[in-house]
Amino acid sequence: MSGMRIAFDLSFTHTEGRWARPGSWEGRDFPDVRMFMELAQTAERVGVDMLFFGDGSGIPDTWRGSIEPAVEWGIQWPRQDMSPVIAAMSTVTSSIGFGLTYSSTFMHPFYVARLLNSLDHVTNGRVAFNVVASTRGADAANYGYDKLLDHDVRYERMEEFVEVCQALWASVAPDAIVRDRATGRFADPSKVSPINHRGKFFTVKGPLSAVPSPQISPVLVQAGNSPRGIAASAKFAEVVFGFGANLKGQLRHRTLLDEALVAEGRDPAKVGILWANQVIVGRTNAEARARRDEVLAFWDHEAVGAYLSHNTGYDYSTLPEKFAIGELRDRIHAAQASQAGLVSSLAAELGDEHVLSRAEFFEHGWRSATGIDHTVVGDAATIADALQENFAATGSRGGYMLSSPTGMPSGFDDIAELLVPELRRRGALGAPRSGRTLRENLSA
Repeated sequence: MSGMRIAFDLSFTHTEGRWARPGSWEGRDFPDVRMFMELAQTAERVGVDMLFFGDGSGIPDTWRGSIEPAVEWGIQWPRQDMSPVIAAMSTVTSSIGFGLTYSSTFMHPFYVARLLNSLDHVTNGRVAFNVVASTRGADAANYGYDKLLDHDVRYERMEEFVEVCQALWASVAPDAIVRDRATGRFADPSKVSPINHRGKFFTVKGPLSAVPSPQISPVLVQAGNSPRGIAASAKFAEVVFGFGANLKGQLRHRTLLDEALVAEGRDPAKVGILWANQVIVGRTNAEARARRDEVLAFWDHEAVGAYLSHNTGYDYSTLPEKFAIGELRDRIHAAQASQAGLVSSLAAELGDEHVLSRAEFFEHGWRSATGIDHTVVGDAATIADALQENFAATGSRGGYMLSSPTGMPSGFDDIAELLVPELRRRGALGAPRSGRTLRENLSA
């Protein structure tokens, strides 16, 4: 890989107050598909590589055991299944890629493999699959679980899930479909084979009941930041989704991933990390700072608590008045919640023995929930400087998953019209899309 790859993270275009901020649509709102179709055309025109959708299926209820704060203030909800939206966006674009998220913790691999095969056909080879090990209790409850599976078991299940999907995508050979009009013979049976998978979590006979898609399998994306999650990434991920802004944490992730890739016999140079960063772009630095202040004004203690607790799977309302960071991480681990994100970043920055007060933790939590701890604010030149410096420091492999906390669509329009052209003018971006599929374009 050479040069930055840029993706837009559209997971939360309408939550945490974005729907009402200056620059948001009036007369349209999520999930109006026309909003996304227009944004897809804008992003493709300027050379963005991929539009990405994270997902979650539960309304946040970890904080104080209630959905009320999340419902009232739109914290991490509502969420739709975005596969139909991706299908619609693909009809008005020709080369930009689309990343879609499904949970290997709750979903069945045959269903997901078949769906993604269909989407790869609809988009003509432009789909990526972000496979996640779910950490949220609200999601688990919707799939019949009383509690989350053990952290490491979730990743063990993920690895088997991907193994089954890959076997299904390969179960119908690329040249199996004959379509001989003269004889009426449709396919060669010798090239369509059951997979007969029997594992710890899944039993799947196969083969996949579908025509091979343009990419055969979607581009595989994974975001695990714990040692076990990084080990899973090394087995199958073609692109890794990482937490941005904290250089020490980024270097740790890159180092551990490289070591794990080598252990798997894979070339670290061929696996890039897309670092998640919020950006607030203005035509001047002052304009960008004013937009940042609009965003920060939304967040109060209840909104912060609901956001953090949901995304970790741990109720932070139960924190004692003082605690060591390592102690908190152990409590989260015991609850089978996520060890990544804020607590992992604090441990990397401050050390396991560092003692925080409850108030100090929520100050860090406010910075995490607002995204200000991984937000670059300024005009296009200021942000381009920061991204280029960070890209070089982290090994120049991958790029950025950019999100915006400002109004939809103006926040992403500003990134597209101001920042991306500045990066291209500097020669910082990867080669323009020229391949037939998303995989070809990302590896160019």
